[in-house]
Amino acid sequence: MRSLKSSTASGPGTTATSFEITHLFHPKRGTRLSLVTRRWNWGEDRVMYFDAQGRLRSMLASWTNLGDEEPFAQASAGRSWFRPDDLVRLRVLLDELPGQITP
Repeated sequence: MRSLKSSTASGPGTTATSFEITHLFHPKRGTRLSLVTRRWNWGEDRVMYFDAQGRLRSMLASWTNLGDEEPFAQASAGRSWFRPDDLVRLRVLLDELPGQITP
C-alpha cells in the first residue's frame, strides 16, 4: 500500500532557512533568499536557491551570512578592505598596462 503523505514534505517543527547576500560588490547585496540546500560543489562550499524565474542557482557560501568569515577579515577587524595578496595582484596587472604608471 502506498503512502498518501509526501516524502519530501517538511516534518512538524521544521522551519525554512533563509540567507542574505553579504558580498560587498554583489549587485543583490542585502537580498534575502530561501536556502534549498548547501553543498560542496566544484571544490567550494556553495548554497543553492531558486531565482525569481524558478531556476535552481548556487553561489559561494562565503558571499552570504552563512559562510565562515575569511581569516583576513577576522584579523583586520574591518580596518582594511583589501587583502595584501589582492593588492600585489593588482600591482602586477597595473604593471602590464601600456604606458608608465608611477607608484
